[in-house]
Amino acid sequence: MSQASRTLGAAFALLTAFSVGPARAQTAGFALSRFQPAERGSEWFVLDSLDLRGHARWNAGIVMDGAYRPLSIFDANGDLRTELVRHQIFVHPGASLVLWDRVRFGLSVPIAVYQDGEGGTIRGLAYSPPDTPAFGDIRLSGDVRLLGAYGAPLTLAAGLALDLPTGSQSSFTSDGSLRIEPHLLAAGDLASFTWSGKLGFQYRGADERIDGAPLGSEVSFAGAAGLRLADRKLVIGPEIFGSTGVNGSAAFLKMKSSPLDALLGVHWSFSEQWRVGAGAGAGLTQGFGSPQARYMVSLERVAPLEVKQPAPPPPDRDGDGVFDTVDACPDTAGIETTDPRTNGCPPDRDGDGVLDKVDACPDTAGISSSDPKTNGCPPDRDGDGVLDAADACPDTQGVRTSDPKTNGCPPDPDRDKDEIQNEVDACPDQAGKPNRDPKKNGCPIAYVAESQVTITQQVKFVTDSSKIQPGKDSEEVLNAVLGVLNEHPEIKRLLIEGHTDNVGSAKHNKQLSQARADAVVAWLVKHGIVKERLSAAGFGMERPIADNGTADGRHENRRVELHILERQGAPAP
Repeated sequence: MSQASRTLGAAFALLTAFSVGPARAQTAGFALSRFQPAERGSEWFVLDSLDLRGHARWNAGIVMDGAYRPLSIFDANGDLRTELVRHQIFVHPGASLVLWDRVRFGLSVPIAVYQDGEGGTIRGLAYSPPDTPAFGDIRLSGDVRLLGAYGAPLTLAAGLALDLPTGSQSSFTSDGSLRIEPHLLAAGDLASFTWSGKLGFQYRGADERIDGAPLGSEVSFAGAAGLRLADRKLVIGPEIFGSTGVNGSAAFLKMKSSPLDALLGVHWSFSEQWRVGAGAGAGLTQGFGSPQARYMVSLERVAPLEVKQPAPPPPDRDGDGVFDTVDACPDTAGIETTDPRTNGCPPDRDGDGVLDKVDACPDTAGISSSDPKTNGCPPDRDGDGVLDAADACPDTQGVRTSDPKTNGCPPDPDRDKDEIQNEVDACPDQAGKPNRDPKKNGCPIAYVAESQVTITQQVKFVTDSSKIQPGKDSEEVLNAVLGVLNEHPEIKRLLIEGHTDNVGSAKHNKQLSQARADAVVAWLVKHGIVKERLSAAGFGMERPIADNGTADGRHENRRVELHILERQGAPAP
């Protein structure tokens, strides 16, 4: 037996002896956290990928998990009465040892680094806010692989976990007694799909009642499914884990005694030996220990397997002595260079007289220069990376664009010259006025946008009437629409749509919206627009764009829209 094995066995015996020592006085509280991290070496947070390969193979790491509102008491109406534990943050340093490609021993030490809560009295039993920091119950585990192997469609293992009473009841990190959990574990891979499952029974000596719900032994279960990506170095997928008490009908499948959590996690093996993970989730029930929100991160060192197959030599298709993996021209014999862009290529691919090893543009013929950055490249007088042949401003440094008129020129910070910078101008190519609404800032009152004439303020009507409300506001927006139609004779047909909120009957709103659309058409015809270019339709309350349950939403729904039906003899897009 190795020294590592003897050391782990001694630690196991010492902690087991401590767990069955003299009983301590019971205090209000119990092991609240439902998050039990998988043994180190797993590619899940709670579930186990059952990587039991190797002999005397150590894995070690730390998992941090945080829970928000893991223990809240609600009244009969579902309203919150008190938050016994509001925040609970644990770190779980731990390690595992794999022996004989089949057996694994694990150790996890939970430490509550931060907790808070309100405390209080529930049904006559007083609870104090949890203390920080506080130890949790140290977990010792052992598992044996029964069939299958890591990466097979099905791997099955059985094991036993002991939670030693090293934590504090008053800090909600222990039951104050030994917990024992025999369990079955399963995992498997099918191509890039990966899954895991767990079923266990946990003996708990706790016999308290919290808010009328009994604590005690319980059945635990968990499942996960996900994908292996990035050459199997990335595992991503959801995990669901929970339990239900078996201490009589008052516990079995009852909400308070049946916490159920879900999380979405990702684990990335960023090197041969190191893996990081991150995840977040929430409780799906109001069971004790099932939080309103949960988050976790992990960092693990995963020992590599001792036996490795030597990699085959890389191929060299063109036989030039430069392997294809680093050959920039793998099908054409060349020469070896230190530049990855020319390594294995002929010495002057573009035939410009500048050898590829010093040619900054080895695939584009250019001219020789003393500047290593431009040697062998076509001329670029201003050095902005846009060659003079395509540079609209060859003597002034600029930026590359897809427009030949501006390619290589400095960017115009205010294209429409309305004194509103492009970066905050909602209509950077159409001059407008400042507006506190970022969606309207810099936009004119009316402008053509794709298949609509967009208006940034609405035509106002007398309440429950199709009469256009007199005054500056309505005149301003209608005159803006008139101006757009006069400036854009290519707009052959424009549909004026009327819309209402849901106040009143559907029939009345339909008639009102039609009358209002007709009123806008009449105003435009009166002011010189040919009637044949215009049509009207009322949709009433049929097409809301906002929530009619709020005043702001109803205000947005009372609107006029202008849709272009035909442009230059063709239908609008």
